Amino acid sequence: MRARDEGSAAVEFLAVGVLLLVPLAYLVLTLGRVQAATFAAEAGAREASRVLATTSGDARAAARAEAAVALALADQGFAAGPGSLVLECAQRPCRSPRARVAATVRVEVALPLVPGFVRGAVPAAVPVQVRRVALADRFAPS
Repeated sequence: MRARDEGSAAVEFLAVGVLLLVPLAYLVLTLGRVQAATFAAEAGAREASRVLATTSGDARAAARAEAAVALALADQGFAAGPGSLVLECAQRPCRSPRARVAATVRVEVALPLVPGFVRGAVPAAVPVQVRRVALADRFAPS
């Protein structure tokens, strides 16, 4: 006599569907956050290097660059921390003619849905770092 398989196809479909769908949804969620961090870091570094190359006064340029990075990060849902922005100038003052200025933006993307006790044991963040270099105008007054 043959065993009956009635009704088990729906259960198997749901079990396999959940086993495949949950990791796929987590992957999409994680990659979306990493991509948002990449967009934010790239925009922040680009604008910070432009601000540093075009603003006279190193202190004022640094403050404006930090504001530009904070705005770019907030636009994608991230907060600017103390080590988010590193500014480098090849010459002093930064706006010397044809001087290279660089801005590096670093963002830590926490993996979604990871409990706090796991974060203390293993790294649960993906670092995203972007560096942009700009040239100060050749005829700009320093």
